Order: sequence, then structure tokens, then C-alpha cells
Amino acid sequence: MSNLKGSLADQIDRVADAPSNNWVYRTLPRGLWPYAQLARWDRPIGWQLLLWPCWWAAALAPQAVQTGAVHTGLPSLWQLFLFLVGAIAMRGAGCTYNDLVDETIDTLVARTRSRPLPSGRVSRLQAKLFLVVQALVGFLVLIQFNLFSVLLGVASLGVVAIYPFLKRFTDWPLLGLGLAFSWGALMGWAAYWGTLSLAAGLLYAGSILWTIGYDTIYAHQDKEDDALVGVRSTARLFGERTRLALTILYLGAIALFAGAFVLTGYGTGGGPEWPAYAGLAAGAFQMIWQIRTLDIEDADQCLRLFKSNTVFGWIIFFGLIFSSLWALSFPLAGI
Repeated sequence: MSNLKGSLADQIDRVADAPSNNWVYRTLPRGLWPYAQLARWDRPIGWQLLLWPCWWAAALAPQAVQTGAVHTGLPSLWQLFLFLVGAIAMRGAGCTYNDLVDETIDTLVARTRSRPLPSGRVSRLQAKLFLVVQALVGFLVLIQFNLFSVLLGVASLGVVAIYPFLKRFTDWPLLGLGLAFSWGALMGWAAYWGTLSLAAGLLYAGSILWTIGYDTIYAHQDKEDDALVGVRSTARLFGERTRLALTILYLGAIALFAGAFVLTGYGTGGGPEWPAYAGLAAGAFQMIWQIRTLDIEDADQCLRLFKSNTVFGWIIFFGLIFSSLWALSFPLAGI
């Protein structure tokens, strides 16, 4: 009987769409579960997708100049670590903020009504205090960078603040998500150079298109509930034309990424070497696989394809890293 009660308690304390074997439920005390769920620690894909534009930019920026033994073109491991911690903290803070804004809507959607706020396992005051703690962690990370990066990071809060409200007024709320989730492409460049460039802008724009694409796939899980409660999304907007829309979005992302790579080396004698472009081509094939595989009526498959975008992130990142290593190993190859 005690085992049965424990099992029922576990089900009550968990979120419907969260993996049951996550480290949160194996490691953390039960009292911390609701806070971990607010921050989505049991679903790491979110902070991973937030991290990738940061790491791409951090890996691309040093390749604007390559002078053999003087400069390797490799990203700073310290900055990569800071971006990792910052992505986890700010994704958690963003999710907590979204849950506070969307509590009423979440109670009406089957997938979200078991979240801590609509289920009553956390009060609004507790959620707000937890939001402040996470934001403070993010701020401590931010002030490790140069002043320009600090100001740029603070500027991103305006985009983050308006995003949860967009789905009430426009079919393009994921554009707001893209603007917020891709900000790291600007941060990674600014952290290295203390300024921005057109290359960083193209990387940012490509990341926005990528974000709209993968989150449109994710949004197909909720389109029936969204229609009932009046929430708007690109999944509902595109409908049966989602494959065509993804083709345009993903093709645009690849083209903008390629432009960022080219402009990084323009006039500097540097820029990414062939492994970066090979990684970009491999990433394009991963995107094609997503589009060809997609069944918008299969919610489980939509979730799997959405999560596969962290593979795309690794492909682009390692392409840039191998580009730097190639330039270091063969410093005269491009001369």
C-alpha cells in the first residue's frame, strides 16, 4: 500500500509532458521538484537551444583574424562556460516568467495544466522569488563580460518581457521567441570583440529563422488546445503548409549562416576554413531529414524532431571548432 501511495504522489508531483526518468526526480528532494519544473530543469532541450547561438558566435568571432602562432581562432573556454551557466539560468527565469503570465491559459491546456502554478503546487509569490534568484544568477554571469556585452544583455530583457503576450495578438509569436532565443548570437560576438558586425547580425538573423522553424514543429503538439483557448501560433497559421514553411525558414537560416561565415573573413585575411562549411552542409541535411520525416499529426514525433535540433547545434559548433583547428594546423593554407 505504501508503494502505491508513493507512486500516486510521484504522479501528482510531476508534469504530464516531462520525462519520468529525469535526474530531477532521481536526485532532488521532492520539495524542490516544483521549482525544477518551473525552470524546466527536467527538460534540458530548452537551455541547449538557447545556448547554441551563443556558442556559435563565440566560436565564429575569433576566426575574423587568424595570425598563425599569435592567435588560434579557438573560443575561450571560460566564455563557453559562462554562456552555459547563463543559458541555464536565463532559460529557467524565462520559463518561470512565462508560467506566471500564462497561468490562466495553462489551466485550459491538457499538456500544461499539471505545471506547478496551475496545479497549485507553487504560489505566485514563490514563483516570483524563484524568478528573482535565477535572474540574479544570470546577472552575475553577465557582468563577467565587457561593458558593451553587459548593456547588450540588459537590452534583451525587453524582448523577453513581451514574448509571452504575443500569442494573444499575432500568428507570429515565435518571431518574438526567435528574437529572444537567438540573442546569444550577438552576445557571443560582443563578448569577444566588444562591438557588433554585419557577420554577427547575419548569424542572429539565421538563428531567428531556425528558432521559428523548430518551435513551429513543437507548437504542432498543442494546436488543437490552442485553437480552443484562442492562442495563436505559426503551427496553426501554416497548417498543412508546414513543410513548405520549414523549407523556406531552414533554407533562409543556412543561407544567412553561410553569409555570416563569409563576412567573418572578409577583409581580415581570416574567416572560417572548409570544415565550417562542411558542417553547415551536414546541418542542412539534418534539416532536410526533419522536413521529410515530419508528421504534424503525430505529437510524439513532433517532440522528437524538435529535440533533434540540438544535434544541428552540435554539427554547426564542431564545424567551427574544426575550422579553427585546421587553421591552426595549416596556418598558411589560405595564403
